[in-house]
Amino acid sequence: MSAELNVIGGHLYLERDGMVLLGQRHPDSAYAGGHWHALAGHVEREPVRTCVVREAMEEAELVVAEEDLTLVHTVHLLDHEDAIPRIQLFFQAGRWQGEPRVLEKDKCLRWAWWPIDSLPEPTVPYTRAAIEGIRAGRLYTEMGWRRQK
Repeated sequence: MSAELNVIGGHLYLERDGMVLLGQRHPDSAYAGGHWHALAGHVEREPVRTCVVREAMEEAELVVAEEDLTLVHTVHLLDHEDAIPRIQLFFQAGRWQGEPRVLEKDKCLRWAWWPIDSLPEPTVPYTRAAIEGIRAGRLYTEMGWRRQK
């Protein structure tokens, strides 16, 4: 088996008063149109925390400092057999400034706070799995991988 590059996604997990912040993806999105999803973006040539801070500002005008981010869950995802593997890293912000605003209308319709035990439908499956893992105190989830015999 040869090495294969994985795409890395940085996600911001915000929780307050038993609620979690999710954005509803634009219906024309290439991935999961209409689904609810954590604030996220692909890691470019940068550290993951830098990506999360950048995306928070670009997508929702939220100010987050890298030192306030704690890795709380990792999802290793294979959407289908021919998909590029993805590593989705979820960081919780201990504090932040601002209220979420929709800044990329072609990507996100709205931001909303949802009860952590009653997520909206449809929620991106790996986002739901990560939130469930965070609630259960698990640090890692695998999705879509078939076990080799």
